[in-house]
Amino acid sequence: MPSPSHRPPEYPGAVAPERQRRISSGGVEIQTHEWGDPDAPPVVLCHGMFDHGRGFDLLAPYLAERFRVVALDARGHGDSDWADAYTWHADLADVAAVLASLGRPAHLVGHSKGGGQATDTATSVPERVRQLVNIDGFGPPPEGFIPPGREGFEGTRMERFRMFLDRRRRASNGAAWRPYAGLEDLVERRQAQNPRLTREWLRYFLWHGSREVEGGWVWKADPLAPQGFGPWKPEWIGPGWRALEVPMLAVIGSELDTWGPLPEPILAERLSNVKQLERATVEGTGHFVHMEKPKETAALLLEFLER
Repeated sequence: MPSPSHRPPEYPGAVAPERQRRISSGGVEIQTHEWGDPDAPPVVLCHGMFDHGRGFDLLAPYLAERFRVVALDARGHGDSDWADAYTWHADLADVAAVLASLGRPAHLVGHSKGGGQATDTATSVPERVRQLVNIDGFGPPPEGFIPPGREGFEGTRMERFRMFLDRRRRASNGAAWRPYAGLEDLVERRQAQNPRLTREWLRYFLWHGSREVEGGWVWKADPLAPQGFGPWKPEWIGPGWRALEVPMLAVIGSELDTWGPLPEPILAERLSNVKQLERATVEGTGHFVHMEKPKETAALLLEFLER
């Protein structure tokens, strides 16, 4: 019998994938997780930074009642390959490769960073996308996101650029994680950043997003993965959506959280660039809408995607 550390934790409502596939994209193997009838219309799910496809284990079972659900691990995340470099367009190419592997147009759903990349992928390969759902993936505010512990930092764009280069230099000198003593230490670390997510859910989620090594537990994500984009102007985001030809459902939570939602004037300005737009708010949720209230989120998505 496997030891407790090697048995996946259980969580109410979480359903493991029924199938898994690996898809080659520019020499990088992308892991996918699937639920539902393989012959049903497909829905592709894209996760956020430092997350992974198993973060949809609560949402996917509801969607799989009507669709073939395919969640991918982005390059450098989950069980996908690490890469030599991480750029926004490489991630878009990976999503496009997953779409191409389905052999038919699909619905595209993304959360956070995955929401932004789902939007840009739908813009670049509209023939492969039927409808788009973006869950709080509308970019940072003009001053950027300020993680817990960095409150009060007032850096100029030049100072933030210097910080980016310093982080990139440190990471490239030794791209390895310091092991944490146990899984509970990873839970503690992640809950400090995402206090709305319960320890029970994080234990399940992080068991699939980490691995046990000699000396403890480390994240599966490549330390270089979040270092690839560099400083840029959030004001560039909205105008790029003017080329989006498919309908978008824009979903946010009602509660202010670490990574969102954006202040309404900024969000409304960016979304004003979308030609075919619907908006929805899931009450009582923060940034991780689909993890906090998966049933309610699924109901919104199904009503939109089945039209």
